[in-house]
Amino acid sequence: MPADSFYDAGLLRQIATNLFYGWGYNFYRKENQLRADDQMIRSKAASLLGEAMASVSSAESDYRRAYLPPPTRAKPFPDAEAVASAQKLERLAKNIGAVEAALQHQPVPENDRMTQRYRQEAPTLARLIEHDERLVGQCELLRKGVSDADGVTILRTMSDLEGGLDAIRETLRNRETVLLGPA
Repeated sequence: MPADSFYDAGLLRQIATNLFYGWGYNFYRKENQLRADDQMIRSKAASLLGEAMASVSSAESDYRRAYLPPPTRAKPFPDAEAVASAQKLERLAKNIGAVEAALQHQPVPENDRMTQRYRQEAPTLARLIEHDERLVGQCELLRKGVSDADGVTILRTMSDLEGGLDAIRETLRNRETVLLGPA
């Protein structure tokens, strides 16, 4: 192979294009930009949920320190209501973590010939935008609801926070339906 082949723009473009198509990828297609955007948005939404989970875990630790003192001879058993409240905070943190994991494991739009035969990839990805906007908004509201809140405040708003988690789960199901449902 002559050394000047390494400078032949037409030949190099042809080789690159064949490799890209062989790999199932062409980075100049709109679909690839939309797929990358979708992955970035899901990553940011998961980050918001991670922050919310950290806030609830921190509030739970502070609550346990404040309301569940070490046992003494005079009071060997902790207050049952305080234990139940601490467990509610712990459960909320675990539930937020489970939703975060579900978000990270959402299916991604496939980029193969069979999918392209039955579904137009760009319109599918464009339909995901409305679900992603809702998802990010819901995650941010949840994060704001627990950010810098103490355990007592979180316990007071527990039903709203659990409702928010349910809304996020529903958005994730709807989002999954767009990708896995009928074309």
